[in-house]
Amino acid sequence: MITLNREQVIELFKFLKSVYPTFEVSSKKVDVWTKVMSNMDYDRVIKKAEGYVVENKYPPTIADLAAYAPPKNETLKKMERWEHEAEQVPDHVKKQFRDKLKQLIQEKSQ
Repeated sequence: MITLNREQVIELFKFLKSVYPTFEVSSKKVDVWTKVMSNMDYDRVIKKAEGYVVENKYPPTIADLAAYAPPKNETLKKMERWEHEAEQVPDHVKKQFRDKLKQLIQEKSQ
């Protein structure tokens, strides 16, 4: 994920200004948009801007272009950690567990 920085906000503004000649650009506006959009995903914001300009005759607000990367999926890392932890369990403990599980299944199936 590439988060937005000042130079990328300026590039975004150039794009918006080329489509919307009345889109106002100032140093203060660049600063505000950079601060507010700093945790947004650059590629997703650009894609959203490209879609926005095709369908809207007025310049966008930050809310119109807000786009975040999806949260990281930690499930695979957790599963790998669990597998590693399971490898550390002694064989006799694993056998005891399997035996007790087998016994429980037999008891519950009767």
